[in-house]
Amino acid sequence: MKNVLFIVSLLFTTLVFAQDKIVISGTVVQHANELSNVAVEIIGINQATITDLNGDFKFIVFPGNYKLKFTHGNSKTIAVKAFKDQYLRVDMSNEEEQLEEVFLSSIRVSADSPITYTNLGNEEISQRNLGQDIPVLMNYLPSVVTTTDAGNGVGYTSLRVRGSDATRTNVTINGIPYNDSESQGSFWVNLGDIASSVENIQLQRGVGTSTNGAGAFGASLNILTDRYSEKAYAEISNSYGSYNTHKHTAKFSTGLFNEHWEFAGRASLIKSDGYIDRAESELKSYFLQAAYVNNNTLVKALAFGGKERTYQAWYGIEQKQLEEDRRYNPAGEYTDEDGNVKYYDNQTDNYQQDHYQLLWDQKYDANWSSNLGLHYTIGKGYYEEYQEAANLVDFGLPNFTANGEDITTSDLVNRTWLDNHFYGLTFNGTYKNQRMELILGGGINTYEGDHFGEVIYTRFAQNLDPDSDYYFNVANKTDFNIYGKATIAIIENLKAFGDLQLRTLNYTTSGLLDEGVDLVIDDRFTFFNPKAGLTYKLNQTNQLYASLAVAHREPTRTDYKNALFNDADKPEEEKLTDYELGYRLKTEKFQLNANLYYMDYKNQLVLTGDIDNSGEPVRENSGDSYRLGLEIEASIKLLPTLSIHSNVALSRNKNRDFKTKFDGELQDFGDTDISFSPEIVAGNRISYSPVSNLQLNFLSKFVGDQYMSNIESRASLLESYFINDLSIQYVWKKTTLFKEIVFTGMVNNIFDVEYISNGYYYSFEDDYSNPGTINTVEGAGYYPQATINFLAGITLKF
Repeated sequence: MKNVLFIVSLLFTTLVFAQDKIVISGTVVQHANELSNVAVEIIGINQATITDLNGDFKFIVFPGNYKLKFTHGNSKTIAVKAFKDQYLRVDMSNEEEQLEEVFLSSIRVSADSPITYTNLGNEEISQRNLGQDIPVLMNYLPSVVTTTDAGNGVGYTSLRVRGSDATRTNVTINGIPYNDSESQGSFWVNLGDIASSVENIQLQRGVGTSTNGAGAFGASLNILTDRYSEKAYAEISNSYGSYNTHKHTAKFSTGLFNEHWEFAGRASLIKSDGYIDRAESELKSYFLQAAYVNNNTLVKALAFGGKERTYQAWYGIEQKQLEEDRRYNPAGEYTDEDGNVKYYDNQTDNYQQDHYQLLWDQKYDANWSSNLGLHYTIGKGYYEEYQEAANLVDFGLPNFTANGEDITTSDLVNRTWLDNHFYGLTFNGTYKNQRMELILGGGINTYEGDHFGEVIYTRFAQNLDPDSDYYFNVANKTDFNIYGKATIAIIENLKAFGDLQLRTLNYTTSGLLDEGVDLVIDDRFTFFNPKAGLTYKLNQTNQLYASLAVAHREPTRTDYKNALFNDADKPEEEKLTDYELGYRLKTEKFQLNANLYYMDYKNQLVLTGDIDNSGEPVRENSGDSYRLGLEIEASIKLLPTLSIHSNVALSRNKNRDFKTKFDGELQDFGDTDISFSPEIVAGNRISYSPVSNLQLNFLSKFVGDQYMSNIESRASLLESYFINDLSIQYVWKKTTLFKEIVFTGMVNNIFDVEYISNGYYYSFEDDYSNPGTINTVEGAGYYPQATINFLAGITLKF
């Protein structure tokens, strides 16, 4: 019997080995992006490889049943019945991520969620990371419009999503709130070169899922900083470009040592003269990380921040100046005793901000995990201004007598200070099995801010004592939120999503403003924000989703100030109900995301178009308003070396029965366009890799006409623009001295378009030129953007 079995076994083995070999190949992707450097192993037969730059892999094997394991921090195993050539498309998006990913798992969404989102990975970021800020690097995402004060993407930058400005975009870094508690804006200038320490970014459009910090009224931006590295590395990056823009970055990691510990860090310096005259920037920044890893435990201690000095460029210029010299900057302009026009050398913004985070992630078993984050942010800085013929009383200075005359004005230099602290904790616990995921999370955060001013120089008048402040205002804000989320598989192809959040906050201020009046606020808000959605999987390639979400938002400090100065009613809280209906298609060579949204606002605080004396946008409650839009993203792989990634957003953004004062009386303008809300925003990226390790990208962006006012005044029109950029990156692998040398180049605005991406609109009542009547005088200011310019860099990796 043994001999019979032996003969049968021998014959079977002979037949198997007599067969022709077959090919198992495929592409590994994550969030629609090809994933390189994924370790691919056929378990049990000692064959392994890694995916190339396009995420491709290939094995030549005998026919049979195999298990393939894919590892890229996270792991995924696939069983393959391979009796003929097989092509696999392996999506790592929904797999359990490395421990770092749990820091954001409670506020991020995945491919089967009923939330509209786009991911931006560090590989795509690195192709254009030559010194420009995060908003500029995100410029080609759907519904995104970016702008920069200096005109070339360095210094003060911001973005709008679906027409909503930066104060309405919730930003978290590793799940920790980043928005300033009072202004609710995100100041990327304080985090120079943070892009060099970012693993990936997720942009959720609309209300999105519940998160920590300020309410999302246009989008949520979730940033995950660098993972810990198992292997030691070091790299040095240097770049240079137009307007004397240069970036220098040094980065390292010890890799895991003693099997548990890793230390990593980065130091960066970015300098630029700016496209706008004297709009120079000097951004110093750092990122330090200590990680402890032990089986299912990860603890990370982070310290990161920066010190910025920028010459002020937030004044903008009017039409006449735009025609004469579009690079003109009025900041710091004054006239000396001889009548010569000069510019104050130190008309600058100076601020240092340091962030400290302690993050603890714990996985208890296959179902349970938790995360705790402690954080502390300290910021202090000022902007300095030359004031010509300033009223002394406004700065707490006494009048003086000269040549027998009482003098009430003087040239002087003042500093406007902000000294603030932000601290708190975030937490979440997660239970997950094959049919459901349950999350309970939240956070409590406290903000303390001192606003004060000092006069450091007077040309004629007697100055105050060095330690005297001419105004002092104190602000405190406490923000608590708790949320519960559930994703449940109702049937095999249908998932339900529910999300309930309770947010309470208390905001108080007391003391004088720099205008010499008291700003006293004591407001308390309680917001209930429910969200629900369904995802239906038609088949392996098609998916439908629908969601309904409610969000509330409190006014900003600037809203309260402007209401005070304009003798207007106290600003009210806002409410948004967001309806989303979407479709996703994903095949080997074609991907499509399309969603229809309707955002219904109550008491939306819309931008009036005007700015205050420190460049902050002025807003007012508009009553009822809405945004209705269609967003489409598509990726097409035409060839293994050629792909196209396109997006377009079509929208209608309206105030209902908008009323405001004009020509001396309250007027009803009917349904009007919401300010800064173009009806068309489109982006495109053509990627071509003619040879291995060489990547070419041709990028295009179109932004349609938009009004800077809510009355559709022609004086407030920003005309449409269409710009194109070209990027190139070549990776030279396995050199004699270095692990890799990466060459990167970027030509921005390649067709030399003179365009304007931002501005402001103002109006005032004139009752002097025509006695007995009141006429409204209108005007606008503009922020011109750079014409054709370039950046080039080299990175040495050890």
